Amino acid sequence: MKPLIAVGGRRFPAGWVKAWPHEEAVAAPSPYINALRRGGADAGILQPVPMGPNELGDLLTRFDGLVLIGGPDVDPSLYGRDQHPECYGIDRDRDDFELALVRVAIEREVPILAICRGIQLVNVALGGTLDQHIVDREGLIAHGVPERGEGVSHPVELEPGSLVAKAMGVDRADGFSHHHQAIDELGDGLRAVGWTEDGVIEAVELETGWLLGVQWHPEETAVFDPAHQGLFDALVEQATG
Repeated sequence: MKPLIAVGGRRFPAGWVKAWPHEEAVAAPSPYINALRRGGADAGILQPVPMGPNELGDLLTRFDGLVLIGGPDVDPSLYGRDQHPECYGIDRDRDDFELALVRVAIEREVPILAICRGIQLVNVALGGTLDQHIVDREGLIAHGVPERGEGVSHPVELEPGSLVAKAMGVDRADGFSHHHQAIDELGDGLRAVGWTEDGVIEAVELETGWLLGVQWHPEETAVFDPAHQGLFDALVEQATG
């Protein structure tokens, strides 16, 4: 039987999907699902609803791994900061659900692949903070502008021997990014293993346990780039074991 990977879903208000003018929707972009299927797994999309730790634990027993996908910003109050004017799309219910989900998944040693917003969420879940707006800052390269749909490719230097480098089979990757926030202070138990030339953290892993976090969007290039597909393959392999 194929491993089953949980994918954190994003909520859309009624009317966002034209065919459902009166219904809220929960979805995940198909590139994430397609990359998991190429890796040999099936996927189930999770609806972000309030759950206690025991309920989340019961939910995760049905899955072999977890993917945290991209999306809007995490509520800055969750890491003790006032909201920057450029923050957008905050969904506190999704934040609360995914933060609790991450903590339970780590406690239960469920393998995790965290992408873009996902890496930021993991960092906040473990007590870290975020830099809320890095766009057009002097000394930083372009990292894309998500709310305008603008993406850029840039090199990422990976720590040789890190889980991310092993999964990708390279020590230098070209990541396709569109993020205006980034990790500031690292959360407890996380270590940085990938950076752009300007020093922005682009990849993390746990000091103990199996978690890959990347700030770019490997799902968008995995269909033609084996290095980026390797991140999904590594998750599936870990989930299978």
